[in-house]
Formats: sequence, structure tokens, C-alpha cells
Amino acid sequence: MAQEKPPQSGGGMAVVQYWAEQTLSPDGAKIWQTLFHKSACLSCAWGTGGQKGGFVNEDGEVLQRCAKSVEAIASELQPATAFEQEYTIAQLQALTSQEANNLGRLSHPLILRKGSNRYERISWDEVYQIAEAAFQKAPERVASYSSGRSSNEAAYLLQLMMRALGSNNLADCSDLCHSASTVGLKDMFGSGTSMVSLESLKKADCVVLIGSNAPANHPRLMNELIQLRDRGGKVIVINPTIEVGLVKFGSPAFPIKSMLKGGSDISSLYLQPIPGSDVALFVGLQKALIEQNLVKQDFLEAYTEQWQAVIDYAQSTSWETITEVCGVSKPEIDLAANFIGTSEGVVFAWAMGVTQQENGVDNIYSIANTALISGNVGKEGAGTMPIRGHSNVQGFGSMGVTIHLKKEIQQALEKLLQKPLSRIQGYDTRALIEAADAGQIDTLICLGGNLYAANPDLTQAKRALGSIETIFYVATKPNLGHFHGLARHNTIVIPVLTRFENPHKTTAESGNNFVRLNDEGHTHLKNAELISEVGFLTEIADRVLQDSPVQWRKLQDTKYVRQLIAQTIPGYEKIGEIDDTEEEFTIANRVFTTPKFPTASGKASMFVAPLPRLSIPTKQDFGLPDSIPGLTLILGTGRSYAQHNTVVYKPGDKYRAMPHRNCILMNQADAERAGFREHQRVTVQGDAGKLEQVEIIYGMIRSGAAMMFYPEVNAIFKAKIDPRSGTPAYKRVPVVVYAPEAVSTK
Repeated sequence: MAQEKPPQSGGGMAVVQYWAEQTLSPDGAKIWQTLFHKSACLSCAWGTGGQKGGFVNEDGEVLQRCAKSVEAIASELQPATAFEQEYTIAQLQALTSQEANNLGRLSHPLILRKGSNRYERISWDEVYQIAEAAFQKAPERVASYSSGRSSNEAAYLLQLMMRALGSNNLADCSDLCHSASTVGLKDMFGSGTSMVSLESLKKADCVVLIGSNAPANHPRLMNELIQLRDRGGKVIVINPTIEVGLVKFGSPAFPIKSMLKGGSDISSLYLQPIPGSDVALFVGLQKALIEQNLVKQDFLEAYTEQWQAVIDYAQSTSWETITEVCGVSKPEIDLAANFIGTSEGVVFAWAMGVTQQENGVDNIYSIANTALISGNVGKEGAGTMPIRGHSNVQGFGSMGVTIHLKKEIQQALEKLLQKPLSRIQGYDTRALIEAADAGQIDTLICLGGNLYAANPDLTQAKRALGSIETIFYVATKPNLGHFHGLARHNTIVIPVLTRFENPHKTTAESGNNFVRLNDEGHTHLKNAELISEVGFLTEIADRVLQDSPVQWRKLQDTKYVRQLIAQTIPGYEKIGEIDDTEEEFTIANRVFTTPKFPTASGKASMFVAPLPRLSIPTKQDFGLPDSIPGLTLILGTGRSYAQHNTVVYKPGDKYRAMPHRNCILMNQADAERAGFREHQRVTVQGDAGKLEQVEIIYGMIRSGAAMMFYPEVNAIFKAKIDPRSGTPAYKRVPVVVYAPEAVSTK
């Protein structure tokens, strides 16, 4: 059977076909009804929906939904599951991520008891009895983990409850993705989020897009890039892999000028650096800006600090070193620098290809240094813009779900709780896994997410979670974490309402700092024992924190939660009025259209980011003889087109011609040099295990690099950790690829 070839552009009629399949299905009416519901999109943090309507963004533009929205909604509209009646734990552990998701919606609380081989139903009374005992453990032995699926109100209550208990162990999914952005940007500008609004982005005439596969993960961002190109702007793409949708993309939002013409041109210049070498490339861009007399000297002197050290470092670093480390030629760097330096407004945007590195914070420094050197900060149409993943992941950080709590929030919470907060350093996500593995955690509550599968070294993750006495998984659907991340005594799954089903209003924050108000809704599930996240958290807090000055049960009315947020979270003052005004808003003091920053001096701080020392291990480093046929590569994890974080909707990726999950995308010359051929089955081995029968797929990826699907490939590597952000280096994983028969004959 002939292998399907990848399309010539991203988006296109395939998106329209998917919409038609879903919206004309038996659940089509429910999908349409939900798409029009006044609530924020469930998918990525680019954000749409809310009080202006489900298809409308903050600028009032219509047709602002994508296939990712439909995927997420269709998944939540599945019928109820009673998988506990059909599957043992061993059978559940044999399921794939897609199969776990397709079991359906959770509709009643479940428990896996110590010694049992299957989940069983549990009454709400027993849930709360176990919770009362579990949350009265020593505070340092109680922890939480959360994802961006939930609301601001649930996030605020989670951190308030945890801090009232005396615990700072507030791990979050952002620890594994954009923590480096938060740390780096806060160091430099006093704010750890995007400084670019959607309105400001529309005034840019150049975008530098780094380490992002936006066509698959943030499709509506492509509309902005199409419009930028239409008005004569330039897009510089920096990615080790040429993603077809970043070359050309057909957007259904522009049926005539984009769809019918086979797609719109996206990239003006496409650079393919060595994975992990972003600092070298951006120091090269700085050096080229200096040599082309495109540095905004007056801007640096007036609005930045430590700028001279950054300039000196770029000048003193040789071109030979820069090009050797990053793998991009000087002419290419010169051209990119010229595009940046001669544009009126440049937005620097990035995703996890930048942050999921051992030097992720340095990567942020180097990008922001380049923005400052070229004068592209503190004005409309310019700035730094991390592209966040889950729909409310940034909101969780704003609500205080972090181990690095801002001083002003700390003081406000102490006033609210009428006691000092604990000063014991909390666990981020990787530290939480290490602490659990050492037997230092008794109770864990997971508000959404898939803590097990999102981590590197799944063997360790499973062992660590198995050392915890009691785990509460708060979720709408089953996932692999509920089957592999099993507690030592009790694993409890709490079924909750999704965003468009809650009986109360909630809010969510986009990656561009816009806060949306979500209307009430209702669930399609009949006779279900569902609870809202707000309801569950306030019930536990009321039972466990009886001496607290907080009236927890009153907070089951989310209007009162929003009033507390307004009192304690800087920039969120308007949320206290949103129930009366229904006016959604951009958070104060984050979008910078003038070069005045919330730092001690009011200026941006610049930091020298040293070039990384990159190396590739030998076969012997993996315990294999150098003589065996094969090669070592730098692997980056990636999501497929039909995937949202760890949730897989379809097994393959048509845009990369990867037909299933057990594939490795390789450079053709690399493969043939090692004696491999396309579609050959090989073994891929990391420092924590190996995957067998992996199919080789040729792709437009730079030599020496490879890509496999997350979360499955997480099983084979440990990952180095950025010491400042705590983020694992998922995008630079050394592996060895070899034919299994070659080892068996040695």
C-alpha cells in the first residue's frame, strides 16, 4: 500500500471536511450549540469566545473557532462511561491515550482501593471522609498539581486552600512548558506574560516565530500571520523542522484569498537551527544588527540596564563559533537581522521549542535582548509574546498557583487568612515527582491534567505516584494517569462539570492577558453525579479548615470568589465588577505600548546569555558498541496534529505523513548514511528505556535531529532540567537509533 504523502499546505479543505464530519454527526446539534455558548474556547490559550459570542475574539472578529475547538467540544460531549465494570487495572493500563479518552465522560466518583484490581463506585460521603483525613496530614506532605483546563475561580480556591493548610506545594503544568518564559520575562521586564495584545499584534510588520508548530497547536494565530503577509509584512520562522503549515496555510477564515488559492504564504525566511542552540542564533542576530548599524542605541541608553555587557558579548563572540553552535549560516543570520532591523514593529513569539531546553531561561534572555537591541519593546506592534498552551494555563499563574508567589499577593493573602503564610519552599512539578519518589508526599490533588504522562521517565513517574498514600484526580474524562499513576492506598477519581456546563459563571485568561467571562450551562449527561470544581474544593476546605476566617461555603457562589480575586490579585481589580458589567478586560500593567516597565528602575534589565555547550553522546554512552549499525541523534518530542497536550484524538499526523504514534521523523540523509530506509522498523533508545518497532518516516528536519510523539516517547528518557525554571529539556533528548537485529547478532 502506497504511503500517503504530506499535503502541500497546512489547514485547507481537510479542516473544512473535519468540521463537516463533526457538526453533521448525531452530536452535531450539541456541538453547534456549544460552539455558540458564551464561554472561552476549551483548547489553546490564544483565546476566543466569552460574552461577545463563541465565534468572536476580543477584537470583535468573527469566525474565530478552529478544528481544535471542535475536537475538544466533541470529546466532552461523549456519553458517560462505566469503564470500572468492564476493565481491570491491567486492561486499562494496556490502553493508548486515544483509547482512554474515548472511554467517555466520567459521571460518578470512583475509587481504586489498596489491593484491588479494578475501580469501583464510591459515595460522596466516603469521598469526603477520606478527604478530611488526607488533607489533615502534615502540610509539607500535602501537594497539588493542576492544568489550564479549569477556571480562574477554581485555581484561586485551590491555592487559597493549600496555603490555608500551610502548604506551598502548588505544582502546575506550566512548570513543564512555559515556566522559563515566566522566569525570564519577569527578570527582564517585571512581568512574566506576553506584552503584546491582539490589537497590538495587528500593527506589527514582522513576526519572528520560534520553536512553534502553530498550524497544529494554535491554528487561529495563522490568521494573524496571513493578514500580516497580506499587508506586506515578513514572517521569520525558526524551527529545526520545516512544518508545512508554516510555509503555506489555507485558513477557512479567508475562503477566497487563502483557501481557494491553495493556501497563503506564511514564512518569508525559514531557519533550521540545531536543537538547543537558540542562544547562539540570537547572539548572531545581535551581532549582525550591530554590524549593520541597526542597533537602537538611544533606546538602550534611555530604557534598559546592563545593555553594554550584552552588546560586548555579541561583538566578542566569533562568527565561526556562532555558526558552528547553531548550524545556521552567516548569510541567513544577516538576512534575518536585516528583516528585523528594518521593520517598523517586530513581535518575537515562541512556544515550547524554546522553553523546553536545559537553558530555557537563557533562551528567553537572548530573544528579549534581541527585541530590546532592535527597539522592538514598549511600543505598539512590537514586543515579546510567549504562545501559551492550554486555554487557562496563564490564569492559574495569575491566581497564585505557583511556588514563586509575588510578594504583594502573599501580603494580601495573609491579610485575608489572618495569619502568615508558610515560608517553606514548595515543590514544582519535577520536584514533586522527586519528593514523592522519596516517600515525602502523603496526599495529592490533581485538578485536571495528566501528571503521570506529562513527565519524562514514566517508570519513575509511576513509581513516585505509587508512593503517595492518597491521590484525588479531578477530571471530566479518564486519562492514562488514572490508570498508571495509582496511589499506595486510595486513588479517587472525581467527575466534574466542564467549562460550558458549570451552574455558575467562571472566568479564563488568554495568553494575551484578556479575561473572558463564561456563562452558566448544563450537562448533557443524564442521572450523573457530577460536581463543579469550585463546589468540590470549597466542600473540602469547609470540612478541613473550620477555624479559617474564610467563609468557604459562601464561595460556592463564584461571584464572591471574584470579589476576593479583585482584592488580592494585582491587575485583576475589574473582575470584582464583571458580574454586574459583563465587561471583559485586559489585565492591567502587562501590555506595554510605551517603554515603561514594572521594575524597580522602570527600565528593562538585560542579561548576558552564554552560548550553550552542546554535545552528542556516542553509542557507547548507551551501553552499545560503536560497531553496530545505527546513529545517535538529538530527539525532540512533539504533538501530532490531532492532539491536545497528552490527549490524542487521532493516531497519525497527516501533515508530517506519520501514520501512527510509533514513528520517528528523521532526515533522509541521516537515515541512509546509517544504512536505514524509510518505513524500516528500528529501536530508539534513550537513557531511561527504549521503544521497539519504531517506523522511520523521512521529513524536512535538519540533519542530526529527530522527532517522536509525546507523551509515548517520554518513557525512554530522563531529561535534563533547567535549574532556574524547573522545566525538562524535552526538545533536546539524546537517543541512539539502531536495527534490533544488529544488537542481537553481537
